[in-house]
Amino acid sequence: MKALPPLTAHPYRLTTALLVIALVLSVLVGSVFIPPIEVWRALVGAAPAASEAFSTILFSLRLPRTALMALVGACLAGSGTAYQGLFRNPLADPYLIGVASGAGLAAVLAMGVRGLFSATSLFFVPLAAFTGGLLTVLAVYLLARVGKTVPTTNLILAGVAVSSFTTALTSFLMLQATGELRRALVWMLGGSTLSGWQPVLALLPYALVGLGALLTSGYSLNVLQFGDEQAAQMGLPVTRVRVFVIAAASLCAAAAVAFAGVIGFVGLIVPHLARLVWGGDYRRLLPISILSGAALLLLADVLARVLLAPQELPVGVITALAGAPFFLWVLRRSRQQNYW
Repeated sequence: MKALPPLTAHPYRLTTALLVIALVLSVLVGSVFIPPIEVWRALVGAAPAASEAFSTILFSLRLPRTALMALVGACLAGSGTAYQGLFRNPLADPYLIGVASGAGLAAVLAMGVRGLFSATSLFFVPLAAFTGGLLTVLAVYLLARVGKTVPTTNLILAGVAVSSFTTALTSFLMLQATGELRRALVWMLGGSTLSGWQPVLALLPYALVGLGALLTSGYSLNVLQFGDEQAAQMGLPVTRVRVFVIAAASLCAAAAVAFAGVIGFVGLIVPHLARLVWGGDYRRLLPISILSGAALLLLADVLARVLLAPQELPVGVITALAGAPFFLWVLRRSRQQNYW
């Protein structure tokens, strides 16, 4: 009898199945549980009058939030994977190297100008966050670089320093502000404070452009693992590739921060788990991480809804509780063996 292939032999099927499960749970579970039959009736337009409340919750809250969290998770995981490959460093992550906090500072400054929930802010704030995130990652890279390498310790220290500085500035702005910037305090803890489909539609083009660009860079990231000099000898335009990947990854991270706040460790956890199971080929690792990131953040969001129901925790609290011990494990493991 022929042996069945292991689950890990079909990475795309497994990650897609995980994403589907997470999507279903995100739609059904919350402070109000929506029975699957009611979801089906609402989707096919056959809901009775008694089920109008379920339909309102589904179309106005659950479906938009599910779509938004899935896009944010995909962006964070994709950018984390790209940063790790670009810097050849297992601890590179939008949160740890300060990109998220830099984007958050720029987003808060933009909110003070345009207002958090105005229609124009949905397009203006992501651009400001992208600029802030890009400047932050360049600052961290220059501070951490020693010759042509970026040591792990230097990257962590530079990221912590820059992140602390930008976070302090963000906190100062919020304490001095009133009105809508005060409402941004919950947003900074991680989690969607926006409802409806408008934020989803506003995030979608940034996510498509950023993730699409990252998906085309798998081969280049593979070549960069040999080092810049070797990659150049193999015909890779190293400088152009670095600028391209940094811009795409920063766009993804900044867009996620602009619409969902500072959510940590998704870009660290997902690429490592995917790499441990399916190897380090970035042509496969990037799409797997994007799918898995969407699923992971959706599951974290479900936990954030139910742990203290009917109150909700910011999803950033859930990812931090899971990510902090995972970070310590990765730090210890990176000293014992080479991932790459």
